[in-house]
Amino acid sequence: MAKAKGKSANIFVWIILGLLIIGLAGFGVDGFGGSVRSIGKVGDRDIPVHSYFRALQQEIRAIEQQTGQALPFREVQAMGLDRAVLAQVVTVAALENEAERLGVSVGDETVRDEVLAIPAFRSLDGSFDREAYRFVLQQEGWSEREFEDRLRLELARGILQSGAVAGAPAPRAMTDLIHGWLGERRTIDVITLDRSDLAEPVPAPTDAQLRAFHSANPDLFTLPEARRITYAWLTPEMLMDEVEIDDAALREAYRLRAAEFDQPERRIVERLVFADATTAAAARARIDSGEADFSEIVAERGLALEDADMGDVTEADLGEAGSAVFALPGPGVVGPLPSPFGPALYNVVAILAAQQIPFEDAVPELRESLALDRARRIIADRFDDYEDILAGGATLEQLARETALETGRIDLRPDSRDGIAAYEAFRSAAEAVRQGDFAEMRPLEGGGVFALRLDEIVPPAIEPFDDVVVRVIEGWDLAEARDRVLSHAEEVLTALQGNDTPETLGLLPDTHTEVLRRDRLPDLPPGLLRSAFAAAENEWRLVQGRESAVHLVSVREVLPAATEDAEAAATRDAIARELRASVAEDVFAAWARQLEREAGIRLDSAAIEAVHGQFR
Repeated sequence: MAKAKGKSANIFVWIILGLLIIGLAGFGVDGFGGSVRSIGKVGDRDIPVHSYFRALQQEIRAIEQQTGQALPFREVQAMGLDRAVLAQVVTVAALENEAERLGVSVGDETVRDEVLAIPAFRSLDGSFDREAYRFVLQQEGWSEREFEDRLRLELARGILQSGAVAGAPAPRAMTDLIHGWLGERRTIDVITLDRSDLAEPVPAPTDAQLRAFHSANPDLFTLPEARRITYAWLTPEMLMDEVEIDDAALREAYRLRAAEFDQPERRIVERLVFADATTAAAARARIDSGEADFSEIVAERGLALEDADMGDVTEADLGEAGSAVFALPGPGVVGPLPSPFGPALYNVVAILAAQQIPFEDAVPELRESLALDRARRIIADRFDDYEDILAGGATLEQLARETALETGRIDLRPDSRDGIAAYEAFRSAAEAVRQGDFAEMRPLEGGGVFALRLDEIVPPAIEPFDDVVVRVIEGWDLAEARDRVLSHAEEVLTALQGNDTPETLGLLPDTHTEVLRRDRLPDLPPGLLRSAFAAAENEWRLVQGRESAVHLVSVREVLPAATEDAEAAATRDAIARELRASVAEDVFAAWARQLEREAGIRLDSAAIEAVHGQFR
């Protein structure tokens, strides 16, 4: 059985390991109350509460990382993400139930091999570290027995799943059709016309033409809806001029930061530890002979260069190996040398020269740093006072008169990033505030504070002509040039569709040979190839380009997909793999639904709602 799992099973193993190790976030089932252990059953198989929670949490975090914004749970539900994740864990439970029913399992040796393959359980020399194994599992709330039993079940599920889809075919007729379509080639001629090809340059616009363009294109000059916000704010930078720093404080700061201003020579070093000096010496000999470089030796150990990276270190940081590493006149490999973990090779990547900055030169930086730090403390100490003033009924304007805060007003739009709008904390608060809300003090990134008030919602409005006259001129000029070039191109197209050729018209086309549909031609729009592949041989077509450019394209030759070369074979194999994967996905989905129907699904809506409550 262990041999049957193959590469497909490994995919599912790594998926579950991601859920078990990466997806764990210190969440325990106790968060739902001691009596809630599952959200339901598929057949005889429970669906653990923590499995649903972790899977849902992982999906939410993935979306948040992509968007860079927090995802409220109401949006999660509106997207149907909770239902999709619930369907996933139900399918997992159905597969596990079927594996148990059929008696599908794997032996201890297979489980052992999978545990040894997990990078999180390895030591610096790449060998399995039992203490790391215990520590990681303990941190995530798993015993070794629980983890290995779970892993065994996941491997068995992978075997079952792989067996169900292993025979999925790639339909030959469809493979041939797609390969023929994708691989079809064209040799094309392209004539590019732009404003430089016009008989006369685009004239300067009149005031009437500009005003007419402004009126006819309101979408180009319309400001989006804005939130008109009055705010009071204070940042450490605003207080810096009021903060006095004496010479004694500057000298004390210089003393405390001596390591920063008086830095010895440092080197960026990578270290690879070996089990013994003989193995390390053999690796060094291979590097010296040119058979392999340091990075290749690292890769052979199943590690990445990041695993060997020590960053920038001083001679003292390297202990016994320091003198030999720092004796190298430039980048290179030295060793074997001692390390806390055994014999090692050291790769010097770069040398950072010693640096000494005298007190007098460091004073401006020290003064700014100390002033900012004291200003932050002043603001933090006065935060409660500012809150008390607002709580007493003061307006933002009154708060500014009584304190060092300054007031301002901004029409906040989605693209606003100037002034206080550069702060994420302000933008978030401004987007959430409603008219009539009580103004409250809030922290600002960098140690500042602010309070705000929504005055009104400003509807979209066309910007006055005089405010955008430069943009109007640019827009009119581009539109006029585009129209004139297009008109000229249509005249050329008419001539080419008659008896004229590019040569008789004084035009020199660019020829692109044997292009494919998926190719990208430099400086040409994607629509040009789409038009070329829709055209017949010797047919000229017109394609609008960027800015004022217009392209005329003609197909000189149509060639079928190549079938003999290695690239064609690779393309065909890739198409077959994609089709096979698509068929396998459909087969698996149908099979999984059948398993769920046969086993029966029983869900506990109260337990599911309890999980959802943890995200609200």
